[in-house]
Amino acid sequence: MASDDEINVLVLVLDVNPVWWGQQAQREPKFTLSTCLDALMVLANAHLVMSRTNKLAVIANLYQESHFLYPSKQWRSGEDISASTDGKYELLSATNDLFAEEIRKLMERTGQEVKSRILVIKASEDSTLQYMNFMNVIFAAQKKNILIDACVLDSDSGLLQQACDITGGLYLRIPQKIALAQYLLWVFLPDADQRSQLLLPPPVHVDYRAACFCHRNLIEIGYVCSVCLSIFCNFSPICTTCETAFKMPLPQVAKTKKKKVKTTN
Repeated sequence: MASDDEINVLVLVLDVNPVWWGQQAQREPKFTLSTCLDALMVLANAHLVMSRTNKLAVIANLYQESHFLYPSKQWRSGEDISASTDGKYELLSATNDLFAEEIRKLMERTGQEVKSRILVIKASEDSTLQYMNFMNVIFAAQKKNILIDACVLDSDSGLLQQACDITGGLYLRIPQKIALAQYLLWVFLPDADQRSQLLLPPPVHVDYRAACFCHRNLIEIGYVCSVCLSIFCNFSPICTTCETAFKMPLPQVAKTKKKKVKTTN
């Protein structure tokens, strides 16, 4: 059992790509974005009622933009958070900055143990354009001992598989989307300590091949820029990422030994 002073933070990240959800509504009318949100709220409410020290944040991800769904500006029961008085912390005016600062303060709070984890609800395909940024997020989470879990609704994600494996989280591609709430409560509601006592789905095989920056294909052997660490499947004299110019490798010319001519008297 967790101690009363232990803070358990659950961050839910939901993929709200309208193109994917529009196609999903045509394929399976019973499973829509509204249905997914209902299942997600079941998990969120269950997490909050399990302990008074449990904390929650919900982030919607759209293309290259993220938006906090919870907490919001109304989370202080009607208090005017834009106003500042003596002795109170002056909250930031921008919504995203406000939430990010509050989460940062929560993570860095001393005197109490904070256990954090991130659950990503993935719907659309991976964007290899964000490969480097995402890998930086994975290693930052690993350094802070933050678990990354992934609940995949459609095709598998190599990036999320690596994120879950590196940080010690769980990766699950659900076989039935309509049963999303059951999978969320069964697999992702328990924290890391409780999972050791449960029978959970076996870990998946993780593909650690990197994606090249030129064609976005997974490769086993490639060329790496020594400046920005970009990966390419073919040699290029100029790095397309940082525009560093490299010297062309010249073929070595084999020196031929002169044959001694024997002379006869």
